[in-house]
Amino acid sequence: MLFQNARIENAAPSSFRVEDGKFTAIGPDLVPLPGEETVDLGGKLALPPFIESHVHLDTCLTAGDPVWNMSGTLFEGIECWSKRKDKLSPKDIRERVHRAVRLYAAHGVQFIRTHVDVTDPSLVAMETMVELREELRDTMDIQIVAFPQEGILSYPNGRQLMVDAVRLGADAVGAIPHFEFTREYSVESLNFALELAAKENKLVDVHCDEIDDEASRGLETVAARALELGLYDKVTASHTTAMHSYNNAYVVRLMRLLKMSRINFVSNPLVNTHLQGRMDTYPKRRGITRVKELCEAGINVSFGHDDIFDPWYPMGTGSLRDVVFMGLHVCQMMGYEEIMGAYKFITTNAAKTLHLGEEYGIAEGRPASFIVLDAEHYYDALNTNASVLASYKKGKKIAESTPGVSNTLF
Repeated sequence: MLFQNARIENAAPSSFRVEDGKFTAIGPDLVPLPGEETVDLGGKLALPPFIESHVHLDTCLTAGDPVWNMSGTLFEGIECWSKRKDKLSPKDIRERVHRAVRLYAAHGVQFIRTHVDVTDPSLVAMETMVELREELRDTMDIQIVAFPQEGILSYPNGRQLMVDAVRLGADAVGAIPHFEFTREYSVESLNFALELAAKENKLVDVHCDEIDDEASRGLETVAARALELGLYDKVTASHTTAMHSYNNAYVVRLMRLLKMSRINFVSNPLVNTHLQGRMDTYPKRRGITRVKELCEAGINVSFGHDDIFDPWYPMGTGSLRDVVFMGLHVCQMMGYEEIMGAYKFITTNAAKTLHLGEEYGIAEGRPASFIVLDAEHYYDALNTNASVLASYKKGKKIAESTPGVSNTLF
């Protein structure tokens, strides 16, 4: 099949051929082979599929059940979720995850990294998500992080639950240092998590310093251990909102270690704009990590949704456009080139975070997975909230849409 007149990643119109689920040729002068099916994309934008770097599928679509998070804080969200966990069952999790995956697929997402709570003696969410990862693989590639929502050392039998979750099939080891009871527990939990990952050859994704307290400095431990253990870019620090409050002298010193460690960062602009600064009167901080400074230092940063209609975030549709749109505003990254290239936060940068390697991207020899947006370039796609006209996964169309038509009456 030959796709013609596509603007690949904001470039001039070109064409690409798909055979046996792979890109076999890309260029401006491709012509149809005898009998070959052709698709004219009409000068629309073609991108690698969107990637959700950070979400909690096991908690999605549970806001208000059994109680609402009235304060809008991270910690009340954790309390609300602890009350909801008693209702978890394979049927409950399956139904909600299937709904969430359909939402994501309609918005051009083909890869999801989900954090699954393992501070639950039954590990029912982990077991169910491992099964769903296999069941949904033709539609969505799902990567699972074993996430200790209530701590590794601060939750009964937390260490063993993490080990058991990894043995059940988790792709990555998580941690939550800022929620541990003490600074000592925080450091010990990170040492445990990264050493476990190194031993079991797993990735690492830490909920790191998701708090406004500038004294919360788990990040330096994560980076130092990633460097010492040789894990490097297999490690991701998610949130790191305390970095927003770090003094600049400390950040300058920290940046050297971050660059040496080569770790990834995930920022969640929607949810952290909602959750952070809750203890402030005025001025009220935005609470987003230093995305612009990290990017300028050559450090990989991707964006995630984090939560979809759950105790921590009472909205969400699975549209990563909303995430990028908010992120550019709160991070003050609204220059023309910054906007044009912002899709990379949810494509190529996110692919590095998930360690997808050569299996991702529009290039000859790679799986023919791509999306087509109803715009000529990403600036317009972002500004107009352009529809995802089609989503192809390994050459097979898995989603499509027809843009709505509106008419003025004057």
